Amino acid sequence: MKKVLFWCALFSIHFFAHPLGLMAESYLSKADEFYEQGGMENYKRAIDLCLEALKENPNDYQANWKCARAYMKYGEDAKRQAIEGWKKICAEYGKEGMKYAEKAIKQEPDKPEGHYYYGLNAGTYSSGVSIFTAVAEGLKSKTQSSFEKAYELDKMYNEAGPILALGRFWALVPWPYKDKKRALEFYREYQTTRYFTEKAEGKIYLAEVLLELKGKGNKEEAKELLEKASRSDEKYFRNWAKRLLKKPNDSTDH
Repeated sequence: MKKVLFWCALFSIHFFAHPLGLMAESYLSKADEFYEQGGMENYKRAIDLCLEALKENPNDYQANWKCARAYMKYGEDAKRQAIEGWKKICAEYGKEGMKYAEKAIKQEPDKPEGHYYYGLNAGTYSSGVSIFTAVAEGLKSKTQSSFEKAYELDKMYNEAGPILALGRFWALVPWPYKDKKRALEFYREYQTTRYFTEKAEGKIYLAEVLLELKGKGNKEEAKELLEKASRSDEKYFRNWAKRLLKKPNDSTDH
């Protein structure tokens, strides 16, 4: 009788526990599909699927950083589309994203994803509450250290994302921390990667810093970069570049 109960218990563990693990993997696989499709609705679906996976295993590294990634993109899309209440959305989703990124960092501190998406979610949160509020809440140091750690671990992660992120960090952080020259150093490094040629974002960021640094040579380079960015397939960056070309001596924080 004991042997029968033993084999029944073993069968139950194999039959029920193993499929649950596969179900969690299925959630994340489907979340990746929605994320790659893009758009706020798909990012929300990706979030929901990651949360389902985390119900099964709250300490799943992949589920936590992918959840953080989807929260960040949802907030950023709301901002880029300027939908009603986008600042509130950025504040809410950025804060949630930071929470899941922190969990990922605790689980795998020597991998770049958690650090990288913590910093990006802090940026999303800052867009909602204002960068001055975020700095007052102590996020300057946390954001800086997160991006620096991601850079140290794998600066080419996510299409050289940590390089670009550090440039943007030093360009946007308010006085007395703002450092245009450090921003320029990271943008120049990013410029050496193939992603600079392929994407408009880096061209606009570099152009803004060049315009702020002033000088005829910088202005001419910035104009050339903005003209290229103004032909981008991405409407958000295309329009941003066109605005800067109309007033090339002005740069607006985004």
